[in-house]
Amino acid sequence: MAADSVARWMRRLAVAGLLLGFTVVVLGAYVRLTAAGLGCPDWPGCYGHLTPLGAEQATHAHAAIYPGRPLEPGKAWREMVHRYAAGTLALIIVAIAALTVGARRSRVVSPQLAPLTIALAVIVAFQALLGMLTVTWQLKPLIVTAHLLFGMTTLALLEWLMLSLRSTSWADTAGGGAGFDPRRGGASSLAASRRLSLLALVVLAAQIALGGWTSSNYAAIVCPDFPRCQGSWWPHADFRNAFVLWRGLDINYEGGVLDNPARVAIHLTHRLGALVTSAVLSLAAIFVLCRRGLAAARPRAWAVLAALALQLTIGIAMVLRAFPLWLATAHTAGAAILLLATLALLRSLSPR
Repeated sequence: MAADSVARWMRRLAVAGLLLGFTVVVLGAYVRLTAAGLGCPDWPGCYGHLTPLGAEQATHAHAAIYPGRPLEPGKAWREMVHRYAAGTLALIIVAIAALTVGARRSRVVSPQLAPLTIALAVIVAFQALLGMLTVTWQLKPLIVTAHLLFGMTTLALLEWLMLSLRSTSWADTAGGGAGFDPRRGGASSLAASRRLSLLALVVLAAQIALGGWTSSNYAAIVCPDFPRCQGSWWPHADFRNAFVLWRGLDINYEGGVLDNPARVAIHLTHRLGALVTSAVLSLAAIFVLCRRGLAAARPRAWAVLAALALQLTIGIAMVLRAFPLWLATAHTAGAAILLLATLALLRSLSPR
């Protein structure tokens, strides 16, 4: 395959992977929120079949194997569609890794991209393991949260790869230090803004983990009002039991196992985390906007502020409207968009 053809196919696959990765993350949230995570109690098939349709045609056989979990076709299809999408994403990532490794000596792409694509392939394999454990360990919150985090990591790495492949000279034309004006203090501003953006990314990752813990422990609905919780600014909360990571294997976590005070503690922590995350993200974006030497990164700073405003609006509306499914799903989509915007800002400030 010609060098230009290899580069073109890698860019296409990276874009397709990013779009499909976003879809997989949102589908995962939809499956979790509709209580379809155990719609197929085995893995990778569904009641021993490749599709729920095959399982429907053998109801008597799987009734003996899973006596306490009868087939619910709607939930089974939602779970399997998510698995099909994740499997397709894995194939795309493996194809990207193969093309990158094959093209690294021809200088079609930066040799530094080979470790990135190999890391993507390793992560997606680990994601498959987490997907299996999510089912076989009956929605254990630690595994469900890790599954979300690595899904977001996959999405972030796909975006970084796409931005790198879009570039000329192996660096994004808006980034890599390009576009800053050293006569206006661009060099020092660039270093400071890079550190702030990296801090914002770390804080956002922690907040996403808190969101996964909140969702997997069914703690979102314990505070049905805003800005207060259960009519109080600080209701009774059990922080000691709220963040116990391991409670054993022989527990079905569907519907949650924590009492109300522990769930309140999780929800309050997530709300406080939202305040801290908003402050750090805003600081990083505003710092870039206020530095004349960083004009090239300003569009991405505005994108971070817009994504942050969208996510906060979704989160508040979700509570005030009594947690409708479409808003709860959009909340995960908003988190993914905010992650992509923050990473794009960091990429625009990164060295070549």
